[in-house]
Amino acid sequence: MKRKILGHQVAEQLFAAEAAIDGALSAVAALTAMLPNARIEARLSAVVGQGVFDRSSQTIMALTEARRGIVETHKALSDVQNSIGLRNVSFGGEDKPDENVPPHEARLRTVPGGRQAA
Repeated sequence: MKRKILGHQVAEQLFAAEAAIDGALSAVAALTAMLPNARIEARLSAVVGQGVFDRSSQTIMALTEARRGIVETHKALSDVQNSIGLRNVSFGGEDKPDENVPPHEARLRTVPGGRQAA
């Protein structure tokens, strides 16, 4: 029972970490997308602030790498979950693709009696 409780606590913190990284990635991406229009509206030369564009883009890359790291952590925790006898315990979170299905195919399903594309 204690493992199950601890598993839920770890899962909650994992989901919070995933959400924080996604939130930061989204916020920096929005800032980066805003910069070119702000430069144009301010009637500044394209050479002004190039370092800002560079750093902003590098930050997106760093956050993307951090996201990859937390996804790998999630997978490793799933392996631990299975190895300690909690395979059939759901800790919540979001829908995940089936383990043996490539991610781009995970949500595609054939609809019986569906219409053919024109």
